[in-house]
Amino acid sequence: MTIDPLYSSTRDLLDAFRRRETSPVEVLQAQLDRIDRVDGRLGAIVERLDDSALAAAAAAERRYRDGDPLPLDGITVAVKEKHAIAGHRITEGSLAWDGYVPEEDHPVVERLRAAGAIFHARTATPEFCIATFTHTIKWGVSRNPWNTEYSPGGSSGGSAAAVAAGMTTLATVSDIGGSTRGPASFTGTVGYKAPYGRVPATGPSTLDYYRGDGVLGRTMDDMLLGTRLIAGRHKRDQSSLPAVPLSADRDVRGMRIAFSPDLDGYTVGPEVIANARAAADDLAAAGATVEQVRMGWDLDVMRTGLAAHFAQMTASMMGTIVGDRTAEMTDYARDFLTLASSAREHFTMFDAARAEYAFQQGLAEAMTGFDALICPTSAAVGFPAGETMADGIEIDGRTVPWTDGLLTMPFNVNNRCPVLAVPSGFATCGMPTGIQIVGHPYDDDVVLSLGSALEERRGRLFDSHRPELEGKQ
Repeated sequence: MTIDPLYSSTRDLLDAFRRRETSPVEVLQAQLDRIDRVDGRLGAIVERLDDSALAAAAAAERRYRDGDPLPLDGITVAVKEKHAIAGHRITEGSLAWDGYVPEEDHPVVERLRAAGAIFHARTATPEFCIATFTHTIKWGVSRNPWNTEYSPGGSSGGSAAAVAAGMTTLATVSDIGGSTRGPASFTGTVGYKAPYGRVPATGPSTLDYYRGDGVLGRTMDDMLLGTRLIAGRHKRDQSSLPAVPLSADRDVRGMRIAFSPDLDGYTVGPEVIANARAAADDLAAAGATVEQVRMGWDLDVMRTGLAAHFAQMTASMMGTIVGDRTAEMTDYARDFLTLASSAREHFTMFDAARAEYAFQQGLAEAMTGFDALICPTSAAVGFPAGETMADGIEIDGRTVPWTDGLLTMPFNVNNRCPVLAVPSGFATCGMPTGIQIVGHPYDDDVVLSLGSALEERRGRLFDSHRPELEGKQ
């Protein structure tokens, strides 16, 4: 087997390290060189950690030489800047906040470090991670490696661009409105929003039941290897759940899958829908039964829940942090804070809970008799890089609000449902498209098994397609 230090899978690299066919230092150095060559065009990386990473890679080599490697020894992981690395300042891309220097790793970082991961870079986010694109005054514009006219999405856009561009093997991500699944679909990578509590966090974000932290990879197995290591109870998060095996081996033959091209209300581009149908057809060919359904829910109920939730949770956090420095904020972040703060006068957390419960019942009804639901991840093939889309997004001849650019937020409201984002194909502009596979509450194995079955049938995307970056002007 030929090892590609930029694009080989996690498992192939681990096997090659054990066989001494390559080394953690060699792979790391190749990826650092790749960052040197291509990140000037992509803007995915906001901090380099070369020295500590090289030291960690050398330590991993010694463990392989001694025959006692750790589970993820020598694998590079780019860390989303919002995830704490002890001793490294967090700002979430804001000039209006001086940030803070954490004394402890985030639980996700802590567990990956304990498994032997090498942290060589930190990745860009939109300001306070509140956008579906990634650009800030502080860090500039992040671009998609498949087509640099487009954004890699947000808020985990820097992580997704880094993985897709071969600058890292894995990356950490988070999701309170689609921040893992959107970037995954825009970059052809695999992202998983595990059910609330599956992966631990730290306070006060542990109170936000929309959120989910995770690991992004180029294959199902990459993502699963990372997710299994970070899942499980943690003393800093009382909402965290006991670890479970997270199997992707369940037989999909006979599974019943509901398919919705637009979740009864989103305007979705024709290429996105066509690729989603093709993915559903491939699962049918693998033995599942696929049936197009009407959701029967009211998206306005969801929007009420979102408005109340973000007003009370996110705006309260941002307002406390920023104080009177709003003039230093990026326009979209300041607009969000203004609108959400105003909504606090009209909505309470009880309003959020009431709307969320009603909307959750809608999904439960729509999925009755089915094992999973499949739908597109994004309404558009991509979002233009550097644009805030304040005036809306053009999709299939219609202008829709930027908040309807992703079909992800319904499943943050349905926060105990596992949601997997996997590639569905490519658009004519060269951008990948993706689907979401949604399961019943805490039914991870069904979702993961369907994703693995689809990948097995289609092949791993990066084995046959890679962004053209080297030497491209």
